Amino acid sequence: MSDSHEPRLVHLFTDGACSGNPGPGGWAYILRDLRTGHEQERSGAEVETTNNRMELMAVIEGLQALKRRCQVELFTDSVYVGKGLSEWMPKWKSNNWQRREGARKWVPVKNVELWQQLDALSAQHNVHYTRVAGHSGHPENDRCDELAVAAYRRLGDPPAAPA
Repeated sequence: MSDSHEPRLVHLFTDGACSGNPGPGGWAYILRDLRTGHEQERSGAEVETTNNRMELMAVIEGLQALKRRCQVELFTDSVYVGKGLSEWMPKWKSNNWQRREGARKWVPVKNVELWQQLDALSAQHNVHYTRVAGHSGHPENDRCDELAVAAYRRLGDPPAAPA
């Protein structure tokens, strides 16, 4: 039997970075096909964003790059992304994308449009989250950080405020 119908195993390394929170930010991913060894690096930036949004964008962009169903091992230093995927998202979905704040108050999930996009993309694949320590010598995580920082730095300095 051919392996053409079995999901391909890929590693997705991601990171987001922000200069200020909010401020200019960047995201980056490295996608590695374990069967072929092929790698793809991509990065991007936004002028005014947050670190959490950039962490989410890195994963979203990486998953969007996949052309067919894959078994994805996601490596990220973002506890926000990892716990969101593995623990919080099922509860948010069952509560109509709301979370508890305090004893009685329900509020919309922050970055809900990105979480919903990530939910739809992760449903197309078998995604497993592995946490890596940031800035600890993990080669792919360090490379993603380097790419994300370079991406927002390419935006240049923001215009000076009028005097």
